[in-house]
Amino acid sequence: MIKKVHHVAYRCADAKQTVEWYGKYLKMNFLLAIAEDEVPSTKEPDPYMHIFLDAGGGNVLAFFELPTRPPMARVVDETTPSWTQHLALELESMDEMLDIKARLEADGIDVVGPTNHTLFTSIYFFDPSGHRIELAVNSGASNLLSRLDEVKWPMLEEWARTKRAPQHARWMHDGSLASEGAKA
Repeated sequence: MIKKVHHVAYRCADAKQTVEWYGKYLKMNFLLAIAEDEVPSTKEPDPYMHIFLDAGGGNVLAFFELPTRPPMARVVDETTPSWTQHLALELESMDEMLDIKARLEADGIDVVGPTNHTLFTSIYFFDPSGHRIELAVNSGASNLLSRLDEVKWPMLEEWARTKRAPQHARWMHDGSLASEGAKA
């Protein structure tokens, strides 16, 4: 059984810029750096800088800068929409989210949202290396998790058969949850 995620690692264009950016906007502390001329696991000669950031709650976000490799073109392959592959980080409050959004936008960084997902509200933006970041604040609607739990397997089975979006949890984004509450 997995105990927890030890760390999540991505490539970055510039290690110093990444440390400073995540510190400035997301208040992540720089934990440590490891640099080698050879990859320990494969013994491949490939100098790298490996940085580790404190993502809160015992979570660690890490990046590799690879100066001998071609520049990063796109984070995901050409056939994958940029909105799919992302890192979602939880915040404590909407005030905190809106403060970060304002700081990002003040520095010319495009931010999508806030987007209401019923269970949580999110904003989305890209870091300097092109990684999509989602910041989420839970709505306090944890009672609705049981509704999703009840339909998870039927939804998955229907999707596997049809490859069309099952409608079991449509209430999360279509506004029908509010009308259900009004009827009650």
